[in-house]
Amino acid sequence: MLILNSPDDRLLAPDSSPKGRFLIFARGLMTKIVIIGAGIVGATIAYELSAIAGLEITLIDEKKPGQGATGAALGILMGIISHKTKGRAWKLRQESLKRYETLLPELESLTGLTIPCNRDGIVLLRSSAEDEENWRKLAQIRQEQGYCLEIWDKETLNQKCPQVAGEHLQGAIYSPSDHQINPALLTESLVTAAAKRGVKCQFGVKVENFGKTELQGSNLRQCTQVYSSNGIEETDFLILCAGIGATALTETLTHPVEIRPVLGQALQIKLTQPLESSDFKPILTGNDLHILPLAGAEYWIGATVEFMDEKGEIIADTALLEQVHQKAIAFCPSLAAGAIVRTWSGKRPRPEKKSAPIIEYLPRYDNVILATGHYRNGVLLAPATAKIVREMLSDKLGFAEKVC
Repeated sequence: MLILNSPDDRLLAPDSSPKGRFLIFARGLMTKIVIIGAGIVGATIAYELSAIAGLEITLIDEKKPGQGATGAALGILMGIISHKTKGRAWKLRQESLKRYETLLPELESLTGLTIPCNRDGIVLLRSSAEDEENWRKLAQIRQEQGYCLEIWDKETLNQKCPQVAGEHLQGAIYSPSDHQINPALLTESLVTAAAKRGVKCQFGVKVENFGKTELQGSNLRQCTQVYSSNGIEETDFLILCAGIGATALTETLTHPVEIRPVLGQALQIKLTQPLESSDFKPILTGNDLHILPLAGAEYWIGATVEFMDEKGEIIADTALLEQVHQKAIAFCPSLAAGAIVRTWSGKRPRPEKKSAPIIEYLPRYDNVILATGHYRNGVLLAPATAKIVREMLSDKLGFAEKVC
């Protein structure tokens, strides 16, 4: 690989690979990237950018990686079974599912860590027969897109998932291509791999302010410095992935973007033996409830959806969590014998007056990128978000990866 210094803004250096690609470097100098937020989105962006020569990347978080909304996520990738079939919403899902197929083995090879992934698919339990035609239309669309959705009647559901109490159900929709990934271990792997590839990680560090400059001849600004409890970081590009923390950060940048928290509670159940009578252990979902098999005879059950009150506060409601527990028992009565070994909650970032997620330049800034507000789809959409951010930077810097 050849890196040359040049007084020109950009310099094309021919790649030595047989495919004849090019590497582009801005003035032969390192471009400094600061990413704030080390949840699943920020960690994925840091990892994907770390593959690009000429970037010096710093990842900052006030907490340890994955301690915010990611720490409360269940990690369900509901892409194929969603009713999103076109436009931005579908493209993000499609891009992410495609990248996950290569990303997980790539991370495990780089880090030596194992990332638990349930590949038995998702079974969506149907309580109404009226929507079957809509599901058949979606199954046809998915088939044309190269995916599979199976429509199960009661008999098939009872045969495939005998742990489910099916008296009140009409059947199910089965998506073999949708998975579940442990979000905490995935984030840990992403951060570990990014650090191995040179990303500087600063955790337990609070961002306090920013250095800003006005661009002459325009109404645009740039963020040039990040002031934190760890000192000052010079930056050419700032990427905000701080979830609900992005509101305060954008206020400091004098252009606030409102992201409100929505609380979610979940619990973990331990049984003496698994619900399933076979090795087929799909994720069960229905009526906005998820039952996730873990190793052995343990299960995650979630999650609640709790909004702020009139005072702008959210206090976890134990009664709502118990409702989730009872709904799970109604689907799988054997769960009633399980012991609750853990409960937890987290605040998901939901944009106000904007579609989720927000992936765009902060207004009036030409070097501050927002990649936040994923609400309940952070794990699902993280790879696609990273791809978009990478393309946004490429449009500015003109870089390309070396092809080996």
